[in-house]
Amino acid sequence: MKILVFLGSIRTSTPPLPARVGERVAKAIVAQCRHDGHNVVLIDPLDYELGDVFKPHFSYAQGRAPLPLEQLASEIASADGYVMVSSEYNHSMSPALMHLLNHFGSSLFAFKPSAIVTYSAGQWGGVRAAVGMRAFLSELGCLPVSAMIHIPTAHTVFAADGSFAPEVDSTRWVSYIERTFSQLIWWAEAAGRERARSGGTGPSPAFLRDPTQRNAP
Repeated sequence: MKILVFLGSIRTSTPPLPARVGERVAKAIVAQCRHDGHNVVLIDPLDYELGDVFKPHFSYAQGRAPLPLEQLASEIASADGYVMVSSEYNHSMSPALMHLLNHFGSSLFAFKPSAIVTYSAGQWGGVRAAVGMRAFLSELGCLPVSAMIHIPTAHTVFAADGSFAPEVDSTRWVSYIERTFSQLIWWAEAAGRERARSGGTGPSPAFLRDPTQRNAP
């Protein structure tokens, strides 16, 4: 399976320390998923120049979008599933992650599963952000699996390279993370078989003409 892990952080400043805890979490998630033998790609928003003016990929004429958007659209379309790694801002998902994902239409994500990973420097692990992420990802077309991963005091769980901190019981964490990944891969494999059987098209094709396609009769 090809899995994209989206890092929902562009903050590199301090304080608070350490900077960009989400990068540690995302690296840990990538390492665990690769350990299971899957092709995993880390999507870091700092690697994509999206410009100051918001213009999503689907608003360009075909083949005319900026190269970074075209490249990421191709990655999204070719993936079998997604992992969304988010911090919590005002009880909601990372604005950096939402901004990145909003550049792409649901047709690229549709009929594939996703998994939610949240983290925080405090005790709640970003769990309140996950509530809104369920609705957001469902509308995007990549329905989230029921199991989620929440990581409180994430800076004490993972080192800068994504490995477990020495004082952490890594066995328990691996078991906890694996529960979510097992669901993600199960659904990704099932959805992949169905896409192959149906020729890659789902029962509700993408809206390609104009907004009136959404209208009730």
